[in-house]
Amino acid sequence: MSTWTVVLLASGLAYATKLAGHLVPESWVEGPRRSRVLTLLPVALLSGLVAIQTFGGSGGSLHVDARLAAVGAAVVLLLLRANFLVVVIGAAVVAGVLRAMGWG
Repeated sequence: MSTWTVVLLASGLAYATKLAGHLVPESWVEGPRRSRVLTLLPVALLSGLVAIQTFGGSGGSLHVDARLAAVGAAVVLLLLRANFLVVVIGAAVVAGVLRAMGWG
């Protein structure tokens, strides 16, 4: 497949997913329990993605490098109630400095 074919298919899938979200009957998402689950679902998915990208190594082995320190710095900045942009830049700086020093 060419790159443009993949881009167009991904765009179509994203549009179809968004459209499906608008077509879901409201009765499926109303109620306190369902509302809470649907609110926390993106957080859980993003947390899983961060965990896989941070700790996932080749062949299923644990690989610890500068990404772990960057995530730690981001957590500390979030606990200090820093602005999101400050959190992202701080984590990037930590990862960059550690990689420049040869650690990861």
